[in-house]
Amino acid sequence: MKFLKYAVVTTTLVLSIEPAIVNAEVCLGMACMYNRMTASEGIDATLVQINESLKAIQARVNGDSADGNTASDEIIIENIKDALKLSKEINANDKVDRNRNRANGDLKKAREAVQSGDLNKATEELKVAEKRFKDLKGMIDLTLDDRESQQTHMLNRILNTEDKKAGSRK
Repeated sequence: MKFLKYAVVTTTLVLSIEPAIVNAEVCLGMACMYNRMTASEGIDATLVQINESLKAIQARVNGDSADGNTASDEIIIENIKDALKLSKEINANDKVDRNRNRANGDLKKAREAVQSGDLNKATEELKVAEKRFKDLKGMIDLTLDDRESQQTHMLNRILNTEDKKAGSRK
């Protein structure tokens, strides 16, 4: 009788959970939240938002804003926030992530400068962030030899063999 009771409960649970399992996307960690684009596309999208911020600052300095100063500040801050959100898509390796965080720091400094009203400092910080994000592209593009040299060290340790190619770059 106990066995029959457990079988009924288990079957009921399986049948109630099954539709949720079938319809759910397979997610690993934060992969479903981000990773809608490649790291290179994320860099390009972030650079576009930084350029939009620089254009908005330039329009504000030239007096081209139609809504007044506060609306222009809000537009600049929104562009910087969008750049910060898009930068989360840049996910390649630890080195890229560290440098992305540094570039994000520059974006945050630019946002703070806009909030305090110092548009010159904001422009400088945005240009520094733009340069850092452009430099990330070079960190993503690894040659095949670089990838092999990074991978063979672990293989040599596991197999206890010597590889002449390991660690060498052309």
